[in-house]
Amino acid sequence: MGPNLVAGALVLFAFIAGSIPNGYLIARARGVDIRTMGSGNIGATNVWRTLGKRAGLLCFFLDFLKGLVPSVVAGLVINGRIETALHGAYSETGAMALWLGVALAAVLGHMFTPWLGFRGGKGVACGFGALLGIYPVFTMGAVVAIVVWAVAVKMTRMVGISSVIAAMALAGVVVLSHFARGGAADVLAAIPGYRAATGIEAGFAAGLCVLIVFKHRGNIARTFAGTERKIGNSSPPR
Repeated sequence: MGPNLVAGALVLFAFIAGSIPNGYLIARARGVDIRTMGSGNIGATNVWRTLGKRAGLLCFFLDFLKGLVPSVVAGLVINGRIETALHGAYSETGAMALWLGVALAAVLGHMFTPWLGFRGGKGVACGFGALLGIYPVFTMGAVVAIVVWAVAVKMTRMVGISSVIAAMALAGVVVLSHFARGGAADVLAAIPGYRAATGIEAGFAAGLCVLIVFKHRGNIARTFAGTERKIGNSSPPR
């Protein structure tokens, strides 16, 4: 199999993995169509608010994995840990572009799953997983984002707006690593395996953040209006 076929297979695998509608399947196992409940979204936020914390966390974890696994597999192939015709076929920039393409394919598969009429989730958990697997450039940002998400959920009890804040944190860390100079760069350079993000990588992180914010525009509007549902509040938004 030639390098272009390997690259195509990685992207296709990522999209198919990302398209697995975990939230829908978890709800169906309980006899519920999650698309008719709450916001109608199949992501972890709506599952959490509709079916409870345990179901929501399970959905988040599974969505996280379907982003992480394709990203890790792509990294192993691109870096030659799994021997294929792809290793060494692309320049460093081209290889990173492919890796980012695999991450994006997983997120797009989640957002536009073909199994449910191309309607899916909002890409947060899947995106965190996909970027965590791109070591080392995005790994640190993804870890920071996950911590920020957990703290924000604890403080606000609103998963949607917490996801937006976490996406901004991830993009901020990656963009900072690109522009950091002087003392800030020295601090970052002390991290094992660290390297500064390129302009393409910083742009990708910023673009993904914009996409996630756009998908959460309803949550943002309801938060400012004071009608966004909180964890533990079973009443529907007004």
